[in-house]
Amino acid sequence: MQPQAHSSKKEYLEAIKKIKHEITEGNTYELNFCQAFSAQFEQFDPIESYINLNSISPMPFSALFKAKSTWLISASPERFLKKKGSNLIAQPIKGTIRRGCNPEEDQKNRELLFQSEKERAENLMITDLTRNDLSKVSETGSVKVSELFGIYPLPKVFQMVSTVKSIVKPNTSLEEILSSTFPMGSMTGAPKIKTMELIEELENFQRGWFSGALGWIDEKGDFDFSVVIRSVIADLSTKKLYFAVGSAITIDADAESEYEECLLKASAILEVLSGK
Repeated sequence: MQPQAHSSKKEYLEAIKKIKHEITEGNTYELNFCQAFSAQFEQFDPIESYINLNSISPMPFSALFKAKSTWLISASPERFLKKKGSNLIAQPIKGTIRRGCNPEEDQKNRELLFQSEKERAENLMITDLTRNDLSKVSETGSVKVSELFGIYPLPKVFQMVSTVKSIVKPNTSLEEILSSTFPMGSMTGAPKIKTMELIEELENFQRGWFSGALGWIDEKGDFDFSVVIRSVIADLSTKKLYFAVGSAITIDADAESEYEECLLKASAILEVLSGK
């Protein structure tokens, strides 16, 4: 099976120009723009694909989920939101660079990501948005950034991850927490509402489950949710599947580099689906 991109490279580059125009107009200052890939199939084994994807690209929030005939095969690296007792923790990811071919190149790329003003700016914007979201349901003064610009190694990339923690207000419901924090800023951009409207205009597919959240809730009200990225959504009744990849676009974004970053993020899924 060979998934096809919904956008050509030319179309992608044109979309980035439009996003930069919206930034200069003051309508957004960071937009997480995604492109989709889709395929039709005669035979598809979600369980085997999940095993293969997570052997190639093992992730801390990998998951396999089924709802009727639709399957989610996820190798997500990102936590959306966790609650344990009165503690909330969010860990937005913004900032990506490929892994090196040897230890020396690996260390060089790690340092390049950590020192990148562009990647830091992207991460800081979303970290600040996350702080604002958590403050709506948290005790005054409890929202803290416990780690800023942490660099974490994954099989194919380094990711820049920041960690925001807070103490939730007493008697705050799950609905109140989610309505204040979802969708996660790492998958929208900022400011959130206007940027979501622009995403609806600019992307040529419906995200559906992609960029949503998947997780568990226990009887005490504790929970842990991932961000649905690096994931395949397959419908066995229609014999269709899709996945999407994206990156944060700011005024300093280089369109060619952003396009290559998307292909890098898609590489493990493409490897599994193409059988290579």
